[in-house]
Amino acid sequence: MAAASAASEVKGFFRTAQNPKTGQWNLVSPSGEPFISIGINHFDESDLKLPFNYDIYKARYGNCTNWIRSGVGKDMEDWGFNTLGWTQDYIGGDWGEALDWFGPPVDLSHSMNGRQWTPEELKTLGKPMSSSLMRSTFRTGMGSRTFWIAYLARSLCEEHASSTNLLGYFFVDIPAWMPHQSGTDFPQLEGLSDEERDAKLFDVRHREIRRWDSNHLILGDRFNGNKGIPAPVLRAMQPYVDVLSVQYFNDPTPEGREKMLQDLDRWAAECGKPVLNADLGNWTPTELSPNRKSSLKSQAERVQDYVESVRTLLGSKNVIGWHWCAMNENDARGWGIKDPYDNPYEDFVNPVRESNKQVLEEVSRRELQ
Repeated sequence: MAAASAASEVKGFFRTAQNPKTGQWNLVSPSGEPFISIGINHFDESDLKLPFNYDIYKARYGNCTNWIRSGVGKDMEDWGFNTLGWTQDYIGGDWGEALDWFGPPVDLSHSMNGRQWTPEELKTLGKPMSSSLMRSTFRTGMGSRTFWIAYLARSLCEEHASSTNLLGYFFVDIPAWMPHQSGTDFPQLEGLSDEERDAKLFDVRHREIRRWDSNHLILGDRFNGNKGIPAPVLRAMQPYVDVLSVQYFNDPTPEGREKMLQDLDRWAAECGKPVLNADLGNWTPTELSPNRKSSLKSQAERVQDYVESVRTLLGSKNVIGWHWCAMNENDARGWGIKDPYDNPYEDFVNPVRESNKQVLEEVSRRELQ
């Protein structure tokens, strides 16, 4: 078994800490202050390069660097979001199949083809951020897979190793940690127990990251909480990650929010790690997507669910943040904080701004010890 991930002990970078008196988990900033990660996911300027909005992009920004500084950075600051989350966007695929959280395992188009920000672009924003490291696969032999992971680690981690803005590294977006529907398995994993099988998948990624970067958190896979997380996976990952990252799109009801809280707390207890809700969101019919099905009928109802979901998450001693889906509404995903013409949904962002401000003030008063 590998040694503990250990980034939680590194000072001068983001780390995690649990108050020994209260049991409250926190992120700790490089300067030693309590920090909660309030992020936004899915940023791709190509959302503003569609036939009906490209003129807006050219007039407002002209290029990607200006869009990052004058668009993304300014908006995040205004709305009280302090973290750049998963940057790759949902850019295509059949909606009913690709985001059927309760159906068969799928591979989303934003994990396959969406453009990830470069280290230089991340530095341009100048805000706390996460980095998505890799998509791992057993389609090739174990040796080939290891070479691929080693390449990704040295390509990304070496450039980020000294960054004081980086929270840490994600692994894979909603991996399918269950047997394949055909009943077959990868040859390299046959004959292993569940925990041996799962540990093998975590070990190589942990090892290659730590080869280049011992300073930052390993945020792990972004599990699909709406499908559930197998207990052997939670136990197997414990030595290799610092944070349990879960995507959880709760039903926009009191019962749905309570179920989210209970599930996250149960999984945190199983693995002994703090929890980041790495993708949280809701939607409503819009001009671009009038047929989007939802019990929420307006942006005002969307933001009410945002505020109540945030208050629910704050009720957990295990939750260290959440990342909201998503920045710009596009014609694939069908929702965002901003409409397809790059204008914020004001009925949504005004209460979000106040809610985020209150959360940041509350967390700043927490005691770490």
